[in-house]
Amino acid sequence: MRIHTFTHIAALLLASTLLASCQQKPTLVEYKDSVLAFGTFIEITLINLEPADRELIIEKIEEEFGYYHFAFHPWQPGPTGRTNQLLAATGEFTTNPSLVPLLKKSKLYEKQSKGLFNPAIGHLIKLWGYHDEFPPEEGPIPAKEDIQQLLDNKPSMHAMSINGVRIKNTNPHNKLDFGGIAKGYAIDVVLEHIQQMGVEHASINTGGDLKVLGQRGDKPWHIGIRDPRGEGVIASLEMQGNEAAFTSGDYERFFKLEGKRYHHILDPRTGQPARKSQSVTVIHSDATLADAAATALFVAGPEEWLAIAKSMNIQQAMLVDRQGKIHITRALADRVKFEKPDLEVNIVNTP
Repeated sequence: MRIHTFTHIAALLLASTLLASCQQKPTLVEYKDSVLAFGTFIEITLINLEPADRELIIEKIEEEFGYYHFAFHPWQPGPTGRTNQLLAATGEFTTNPSLVPLLKKSKLYEKQSKGLFNPAIGHLIKLWGYHDEFPPEEGPIPAKEDIQQLLDNKPSMHAMSINGVRIKNTNPHNKLDFGGIAKGYAIDVVLEHIQQMGVEHASINTGGDLKVLGQRGDKPWHIGIRDPRGEGVIASLEMQGNEAAFTSGDYERFFKLEGKRYHHILDPRTGQPARKSQSVTVIHSDATLADAAATALFVAGPEEWLAIAKSMNIQQAMLVDRQGKIHITRALADRVKFEKPDLEVNIVNTP
């Protein structure tokens, strides 16, 4: 009789333990897929969705990224290409409604960044050859006088006023290139739409720039921050739900000439590739802002980046300067784990 009672109690305890275990560790069903847009493979991870729902979600993501790739391309026929043609004539015109939110955000971020983020410098980007899907491999370097002429034209979003879908432009030298903001904006919109379709846990990664929703099963999402001059990552961190991580670096679209690196992130003040940073990573709940801020802080370099971060309301950022020294805000330093030995790290408080 005692044995029976003990066995019964043991069985109840085992059942209780198993139930608690199941409650503590949700089942993880991870589904991965990819779509091609913005010149890269966009990696999609969906958690705990039924197969039929996954198929519907992937179709929605592919459709939307495909549209935004078309709509935001500055040189091919489409909404941005048409808008660029109309900007050259100055005056007032009607733009595609899909561009309006991006135009408004671009204008705001140019102001907040003191002009270091400036999507109106499309002519400069074209002069350097970075308007193409495939960047130049060996130059040529534009003539200084050609660069100066474009700088003298003072391209700026400030010359554009936006009233609904009506745009008024007073500078015919404005040419839009949304390369520093388009992916972030597209990710924000796509994730908002699939959330409305019932998705609670997901990750969208556009070539290292990403945003996550919820968790990866019973654990947070985990990412690495790339070493701009070596193999692997220099730091890693756990991402919170509804959080984005965007990096601007000089290591992807560039060519070398006589030992000097000429990359695609141009300083709007000089018309030259920004020289003070190797990479900048920004963490923020708004992927559009994180995308634009990473570009602005990269251009700013270690002397100016904190002032620009404050102006753009960025609390979590990390900058690797030209010498490889790491500058990181305390809010982000408290979260990251550095993965390589002998790193020189300067932890700073945001103003």
